Amino acid sequence: MPTDHDQVLVLRLAGPLQSWGDQSTFNRRETRSVPTKSGVLGLLAAAEGRRREAPLDDLRGLTMGVRVDQPGTLLRDYHTVSDYRGVPLRQAGVNAKGEQKPTSPKKKTHVTQRFYLQDAAFLVAVAGPDALVTSLGVALRRPAFPLALGRRSCVPTQPILLGLRSGTVLEVLQQETWQAGPAARAAFQRAGKPARIDLPVTIDAHDGDDVINDVPESFDPRNRRFSSRRVRHHWVSAPTGFPDPDPTNDQGHDPFALLGW
Repeated sequence: MPTDHDQVLVLRLAGPLQSWGDQSTFNRRETRSVPTKSGVLGLLAAAEGRRREAPLDDLRGLTMGVRVDQPGTLLRDYHTVSDYRGVPLRQAGVNAKGEQKPTSPKKKTHVTQRFYLQDAAFLVAVAGPDALVTSLGVALRRPAFPLALGRRSCVPTQPILLGLRSGTVLEVLQQETWQAGPAARAAFQRAGKPARIDLPVTIDAHDGDDVINDVPESFDPRNRRFSSRRVRHHWVSAPTGFPDPDPTNDQGHDPFALLGW
């Protein structure tokens, strides 16, 4: 898997809710703590207006890196589902005619659970051939389909595209300014922190020491398939956008100064 490219697409994925599922199905839908490759490639395919049955060969070859700028917190959405007509629900399995089988024993209510990341922010770098990356950037500025952060209900709060950069994925993730929300940035600044912050990143690597099964072979609802990729985990020191504290102005803290003692 290549790691050096001339063009890198930089995305900011932030919103009230995100959900990046992989293997979870049916009544329990979990989320990973970072965006999946299938989720990001699905977002890019939606921006271009690709149908679910369209081939993904060119997108699968992209190198992706994710930086966690604000991890957020886990939210569990518990609810029940029933048919408004009061009839028994059907199960996920289908018969030879492609029709959903009735539940056995018959059930009129399903308990479902959905998991989300709330108040999270990620910086995603996607690298590949110049022509492809440039066309994806154009599509993200005027997407053909609405874009979402893992699920249709998870809308982004700001424009997703930050721009195109030169260099490797790792270099871009090191150089791009910290993308946390205003509250996190204000708290960091009040604490007198320096001009850089250490952040975790995960990058595609053919010799990576971790394996993730989230590369989409097909988004076709009738034939969804995924393969695995190798990744490597790093820490990078990214700029915060704040100046370093001036040590010459640090007079220390004197609790009695206001009393004139």
